[in-house]
Amino acid sequence: MRTQTHTAAPPLNRRHWMLGTAAGLLGAGAAQAADPLMPIFDAHLHYSHDAWERLPPKEAVALLRKAGLKRAMVSSSSDDGTQMLYREAPDLILPSLRPYRMRGELGTWMRDASVVGMLEERLQKYRYVAIGEYHIFGQDADLPVMRRVVQLARQYKLFLHSHSDAEAIDRQFAQDPDARILWAHSGFDAPEKVRAMLGRHKNLWCDLAYRSDHATMGKVSSDWRETFLAYPDRFVVGTDTFTPERWYYVGEHANWTRAWLADLPREVAERIGYRNGEALFASLPLKS
Repeated sequence: MRTQTHTAAPPLNRRHWMLGTAAGLLGAGAAQAADPLMPIFDAHLHYSHDAWERLPPKEAVALLRKAGLKRAMVSSSSDDGTQMLYREAPDLILPSLRPYRMRGELGTWMRDASVVGMLEERLQKYRYVAIGEYHIFGQDADLPVMRRVVQLARQYKLFLHSHSDAEAIDRQFAQDPDARILWAHSGFDAPEKVRAMLGRHKNLWCDLAYRSDHATMGKVSSDWRETFLAYPDRFVVGTDTFTPERWYYVGEHANWTRAWLADLPREVAERIGYRNGEALFASLPLKS
């Protein structure tokens, strides 16, 4: 079994992200002057038990609104955190159902048959726009629990938010060619590999959470620019609050995002910044 964590994907570790954020913020003033109110659709947030213990729902929602987020797609360990945020701000929060009841299940959930019952129970009780974010790699994508997740997404017409390598993405599409998958972190892959995957799968979208390699000092790198211009409707942004303290980066991350988006054509910037997320997720029906 292969498992990956955020810090296991150099150079995208914590120090690199913070340096990228600081560099991007040097150019944020110009971007904000050009469009100080560009909304942001953040497609990758978590509000897990250790986060809600430190940051109550009202404070968390206030932080998201202050950052200028148009919508926020949230999953949590456990799902109770997501439901608390959704009740606090149903106009802002888009719930995604994570198959983790606690943090320690990241590397074991795909072999735990009891996860299926939990997912089925929550799906009957609440409404979501996606299942995930979950971690699955290589041949593990063909395990029975993961296969049932793909089936449930099809049954409930939900996206799959998959933190995976390219092989696991291919395997999920083999199970359901009509699946709609949001590839967390764009697989931490190089832009040419991301382009190849987008060309192979018409129902694959990518988030850019916890990445800073696509832009430096408010300037988009040439290889990522080529990718964004080739597939402007297939990317969304995200902060990834995988630890509680990262909640306090949401505002900085939104400003950093506005800075590098300003280096792209306006239509492309708006698509990646918020229009793609709105088109993909915000139109999905949720139970009031």
